[in-house]
Amino acid sequence: MPNEQLDYSLAHLEAEIVLLGGLVENAIFKTIRALRNRDLELSREVIEEDDRIDDLETKIQNECVEQIRRQAPLAADLRRIIGMMFIANELERMGDYAEGIAKVSINMGHEAPLKELEDIPKMADLAVSMMKRSIDAMTTSDRDESARIALEIENDDDEVDRLYAKVQNDIFTLVEDDRERAVRGTYLMWAAHNVERVADRATNIAERAIFMSTGVIVSGNADAQAAVLG
Repeated sequence: MPNEQLDYSLAHLEAEIVLLGGLVENAIFKTIRALRNRDLELSREVIEEDDRIDDLETKIQNECVEQIRRQAPLAADLRRIIGMMFIANELERMGDYAEGIAKVSINMGHEAPLKELEDIPKMADLAVSMMKRSIDAMTTSDRDESARIALEIENDDDEVDRLYAKVQNDIFTLVEDDRERAVRGTYLMWAAHNVERVADRATNIAERAIFMSTGVIVSGNADAQAAVLG
């Protein structure tokens, strides 16, 4: 017999995760804009607003635990709750990466970046797109669709990694035998690293979405995901 109260509660939790994803998306785009424009006040806003992300993540976690306690869900419903607890934590960590970039930007001061910011914003655009699609994979109950999205995200993660390597190589070339440039380059390396980690977390969410629809946890590769689909 369907548990209408549990279904309502799970739909509400999904909506809160979508909201959390929106807050993280805003934080990432805002922190990249602040880094590019050397807007220290905007960076401070990102740091202050991270508390809202933390608070919502804690609220979701507590609601998930409460649903397990009160409803004693089984099988697919339990997977959904466990999956949403994991996803909320991943999104909160993405918010931390946005905050980390904001702190890097403040440490840089008003001085212009070592190099023109082109690749890092591209990385951020891809990472946010990956995050949004991974949440879409969470909200669908179609395992084939979840796996298809996960494969797309894996390919995009490879592109983020490629851009990250390019940023590293460009900076290494620029800072060679120049201590002052090395310091400035290190700031950009940290910013790029944080964006790369956002993409990794999005991949984790996509994999957890497959778990929610199939009951199987897969590693981040196409062969494992194909095996789940049979």
